Amino acid sequence: MKALTVRRPGPIATIAGAAAAVGVGVVAAGIGTIFAGLLREAFRAERALDDGPDDLLATPGAQPRRMSVETAGGVRLNVEAHGPDNTDDDIVVMVHGWTCSIRYWYPQINHLAATKPVVAYDQRGHGASQLGRVRPTIAMLGQDLDAVLDAVVPEGRRAILVGHSMGGMTIMSWAAQFPDKISSRVSSVVLTSTAAQAVVQNHLLIPVGLPRYTKPFETTVGKLVTSAPVPLPHTAHSAWLSHYIALGPNARKAHVDFVDRMIAECPARSRAGWGSAMGKLEVVAGLEALRVPTTVVVGTDDRLTPPVHAEQMAEVLRRNGSLRELIVLDGVGHMSSIEADVRFNELLDDVLADVGRRETAAVDAEAVGTTASS
Repeated sequence: MKALTVRRPGPIATIAGAAAAVGVGVVAAGIGTIFAGLLREAFRAERALDDGPDDLLATPGAQPRRMSVETAGGVRLNVEAHGPDNTDDDIVVMVHGWTCSIRYWYPQINHLAATKPVVAYDQRGHGASQLGRVRPTIAMLGQDLDAVLDAVVPEGRRAILVGHSMGGMTIMSWAAQFPDKISSRVSSVVLTSTAAQAVVQNHLLIPVGLPRYTKPFETTVGKLVTSAPVPLPHTAHSAWLSHYIALGPNARKAHVDFVDRMIAECPARSRAGWGSAMGKLEVVAGLEALRVPTTVVVGTDDRLTPPVHAEQMAEVLRRNGSLRELIVLDGVGHMSSIEADVRFNELLDDVLADVGRRETAAVDAEAVGTTASS
């Protein structure tokens, strides 16, 4: 019988294996320290103020007019129309953000729908909309919005586009791909708690004061937070984490619970797919194409899209003569139109009033021109 020969690893292989093991250990330690610090900050933070329900978060009383809009790849999007349908007013089209749904806009629907036409839709893979089989991309968001606008904005009328977070990115993606449609389809834009580029690279989720060795792993943690397809249950502790990540320090408990429940309802695959897509965000071309009055809104305590993004977007719009206003909400986090719903509704009223004044002035100018030529 032939003797069995056992080959022992040489010194170089042994050293390489040991180095690899040390490297893996360092990475795990760095990432683990960051996550531990994040959780520690979330659990140590002051709890949300429990001052009762917010009526603006209630399900709208009137039943919406629901429709299904087919977009690229045969994906069907759930669309809801609220408010009067017998008016020639511009239509407020609301585009929600990552891990949210139509419900995100309840405070605005409840405020506007008694007198104004409002449309909101579930983004791909959110709410009642299909995700499809194709890997999500930012370009896809703009194409979906174009399909919705074609379906809900009749010829001769225009939309007031309001986007939050990924919804703002959707609007800029649409503008980049369909610049020739902007002036004829849109009268005004509101970009809320959003960014035009490098969103995953510039968040403020990582607590300050962590050991220096964790610095190289901050980008990896950001990608894990946004792109890991793991379920997120709705619990008391998950609400603490949602509060830390998505809302300001003085948020109301009603708002924190509402947001945490909505995030938990987003399918893990959709959350991960769109989180990964945002890692490649670059829609500055769309921002530059927005040559209609555009309002930029951000909270001072927004960890996901901090004020630096709003300032950069405002500067681009200012150069183009399109910046209507930069509004900074003190003490407010990422879910700005929920946390500061009354203030946000007031600024929407201002935007709609501006649109009305501009359209009245245009009609008057046309009438004067007609009279002068006759």
